[in-house]
Amino acid sequence: MIPEIGYKIFLTMNTLLLWWWEVDNELDKLACTVLTISVPTLLLLWYKWITYSRKHIPPFPPGPYGLPVVGYLPFLGSNLHERFTEMAHRYGPIFSLRLGRKLHVVVNSIDLVKVVTRDLDQTMANRSPPLTALTISYGGNGVVWSNSNTHWRNMRKILATQLLSNTNLKDCQGFRTYEVRRLVKEVYSKLGTKININEIAFKTEVDVVTSILWGCSKSGEGNDSSSIGGGFREVEFKIVKLLGAPNISDFLPVVSRFDLQGRQREMQRQLEYVDRIFQSIIQGRIETNSRKNEGEAEEDRRKDFVQILLELMEQKDGSISLDIIKIKALLMDIVLAATDTTSTMVEWVISEILNNPGVMRKVQDELTDVIGMNVVQESHLPKLTYLDAVIKETFRVHTPVPLLVHRYPDESCTVGGYTIPKGTIVYMNVWAIHRDPKIWTNPLEFMPERFLIDKWDYNGNNFKFLPFGSGRRICPGIPLGEKMLMYILASLLHSFDWRLPEDEEFELSDEFGIVTKKRKPLIAIPSQRQSDASLYF
Repeated sequence: MIPEIGYKIFLTMNTLLLWWWEVDNELDKLACTVLTISVPTLLLLWYKWITYSRKHIPPFPPGPYGLPVVGYLPFLGSNLHERFTEMAHRYGPIFSLRLGRKLHVVVNSIDLVKVVTRDLDQTMANRSPPLTALTISYGGNGVVWSNSNTHWRNMRKILATQLLSNTNLKDCQGFRTYEVRRLVKEVYSKLGTKININEIAFKTEVDVVTSILWGCSKSGEGNDSSSIGGGFREVEFKIVKLLGAPNISDFLPVVSRFDLQGRQREMQRQLEYVDRIFQSIIQGRIETNSRKNEGEAEEDRRKDFVQILLELMEQKDGSISLDIIKIKALLMDIVLAATDTTSTMVEWVISEILNNPGVMRKVQDELTDVIGMNVVQESHLPKLTYLDAVIKETFRVHTPVPLLVHRYPDESCTVGGYTIPKGTIVYMNVWAIHRDPKIWTNPLEFMPERFLIDKWDYNGNNFKFLPFGSGRRICPGIPLGEKMLMYILASLLHSFDWRLPEDEEFELSDEFGIVTKKRKPLIAIPSQRQSDASLYF
């Protein structure tokens, strides 16, 4: 039977070859010869290339299998920082998973984070913004969600030189002092009553930031922030929540135009609310500038940030190209980043202090030794070394952005012996690094003393401690954020004793998002700590 089948195959092949070589002229015969030689040669080369690639090109990082179309999406859960840490224990310090159409890679060790943020910093410097981020950032025109290009460098340069320079921070000290003193006075008026810590910290921070951004030219007291409106905190909370919420449109672009979960529509509503504020501020400033004569212009002692941006926009021959959309995008980045993270960390720090009475005593003893029976001034802050250690320990335990803002390589590269294809979304799980027992002794215990040893900062050079990232995409607002966080906390803890309400359940669980917040808001009751009541006014 088999010889018969073989004979039939032979006859068939022979017939095909005879048909192939049935040509009428020498030119056709030459063509058949070339094709006969070329096809097997190309097939052989292709096979050799595939074999070589499999041997010499590193594989993708290991990871779990997923379902067709949706990938691993149905199995992730809500607390991604905890889930990714569990997966790292199984798959190793770097693993991959496909979510919808996109490949995601998670890096969980300091050695590999160093590769991403130092060795491959330029390659890994781009972003792949979720659709909600594109909406709220005016199409990625700010600093946070822009790719690493000339526009991003120019915008970051404006931030560094015009807003966050040492000179400007010093010039704006009066705004910080005014708002923090107003905070102390407000809390004093509510002695013995329940206070939402995040709420009062947010209000103070937003008043400081908006005074610096657009309140300087109109009021020497820095009290021009009322135009932002009383509902802004709720709007910002919605924005931050939407930025961290999973959106099927990001994972399956083919359905993005339908906005099945309504994320983009909801973010558009929040954008319209904030945009009305920005438009009012900018338009009012433009109209004021147009009415000014030279004598009136000299009355302003300094320019606020909006004024600086408008003047840069008018410089048509300048190296920096600005328009109203880019100005709004930059303002959005500053307001969101500066207010939400700081108020969240004030809440976490006071929560940990209340949960650790020994830490509370040490903090208050230091405040008494350094400040005494006086009002907290910014000049006191560098001397509060233990409070600084408490803040850093809180950043370690409750990292505000546990996965940082993701990176996006513009070309294929290798990390940890694995191929990271161009266009992969790369997360750095600093939450896992901050709780790694190989790095930290008793990592789940709250021990501020560990930050009293050696020098620790937020600049991303020590890869054991990266609350704000590292490399060229590190958070640019560290100088202002660090100063305000320390100032608010020192003032609240020096001026008041705090206790938990008896009818409130206290817990320290978090809720994952682009900024990880306390699941249950901290409510505390203040009592007067200083005997001299004049210190509160």
